Amino acid sequence: MGVNVSVVAIDAGNSKTDVALIGEDGTVLATARGGGFQPPAIGVEAAIDVLAETLERACAELPAPPVLSGHVSACLANADLPVEEAELAAALEARGWGSSVEVRNDTFAILRAGVDEPRGVAVVCGAGINCVGMTPDGRTARFPAIGRISGDWGGGSGLAEEALWFAARAEDGRGDPSELARALPGHFGLDSMYGLIEALHRGTVPLGRRHELTPVLFATAEAGDPVAAGLVKRQAHEVVAMASVALDRLDLLEEEVPVLLGGSVLAARHPQLNDPIAALLAARAPKAEVRVVSEPPVLGAALLGLDRTGAGPEAHRKLRARYA
Repeated sequence: MGVNVSVVAIDAGNSKTDVALIGEDGTVLATARGGGFQPPAIGVEAAIDVLAETLERACAELPAPPVLSGHVSACLANADLPVEEAELAAALEARGWGSSVEVRNDTFAILRAGVDEPRGVAVVCGAGINCVGMTPDGRTARFPAIGRISGDWGGGSGLAEEALWFAARAEDGRGDPSELARALPGHFGLDSMYGLIEALHRGTVPLGRRHELTPVLFATAEAGDPVAAGLVKRQAHEVVAMASVALDRLDLLEEEVPVLLGGSVLAARHPQLNDPIAALLAARAPKAEVRVVSEPPVLGAALLGLDRTGAGPEAHRKLRARYA
């Protein structure tokens, strides 16, 4: 006799994938972690192969072969538009991992992981920035969140780019003086922005290491540099702008509602960023409760799956307790 799997929960980011197999009563039957989900880089089918490998490892943990006749709840990076969610859902349906499939952007997993019911708003500030909101009646609020062409500003990569821009201009005189002109190249053992620009341009310092400059920006801001502090302040305003718009779209601006902060930049709990976010949001949505999400996103994918299967409150509580 096989093991009945009610929900195949998948949380797949750019750098890692988590899979959890969930029983009908909310029991976590097996879990596994695999590589990142990057369809823009390697194609949809190759990216789903990465999910398949992770799912196979989870199934191998079961005491008997799985019966995958339940629901697939997949929260995936790079599923930024509804049309992309639909395309990925069709690709997952073809794999036959369940009788039904729902694909959402991975920001929904962070939101659902942090709330006891599907009601609230989440802003994620990691490599990029995104925001989603949802209500129990199925309404959602979201943004394209694919970069500057969709009006986004900030996130770890964006902050690093801005810091480099201001530091370059501080050094050559086009901009205001800033300690960033010394701190950023100093991080790589270089003595000038000119040296760092040359190193990035010629590949001596790989472009992929630019994300290392975001913590340097925050340290410089904390030390009192006005240019760095201005960038952090703008990031706070951007987070609040996204959250406020999402709350407004869902008619939640005047309601007691959670606003969850996730992603590496916000999870670092920098006081010069998170404190202004709370203060600014209090002026826009005075009843909102702001907090950083500490629960793993795969929990959110699993809870969304239980929502879809109609599981009762006890199953939700059992699942959440497993990840507490």
